[in-house]
Amino acid sequence: MGSFFIDTESGRIATLRQLTFAGLADTMTPPPRPWHQIRASGDASTLWYAVLRKQERGIWLGTLVFRQGDHYPLLLQKGWEEVSVEEIAGFGPATAASQEGIGDLDDAIQALAAAEIAGHTPEIRALGGLGAAQEAGERGSDDRG
Repeated sequence: MGSFFIDTESGRIATLRQLTFAGLADTMTPPPRPWHQIRASGDASTLWYAVLRKQERGIWLGTLVFRQGDHYPLLLQKGWEEVSVEEIAGFGPATAASQEGIGDLDDAIQALAAAEIAGHTPEIRALGGLGAAQEAGERGSDDRG
């Protein structure tokens, strides 16, 4: 997983990779406000860590906490809510009033996939891209031998 960000206006959670795909960040430039990085280890994974959020004084705060630690249940008791992996994968809550112009992440991913196979021959495009064509070719050569 890696770096997590929270939209301080809507409570949305996203990874740096998702924000990069959406065109809001790159490897050198962090996403603009209202996105704020949730401080954590660079190799944080939702397998071991829970992503939590809480609205305080009109803004959303986010944190990562080790699931097996004593701090995790304490934060839940204090009103922090765990953000599900599915919600993060879906690029945050359905209501995104503060995200005008961001576009849908699914559209961005589909556009990248289309661009990836656009330069290939019609035969390779029909197979779903170069990787699928190579895989099909490997299977075909295995069948011949």
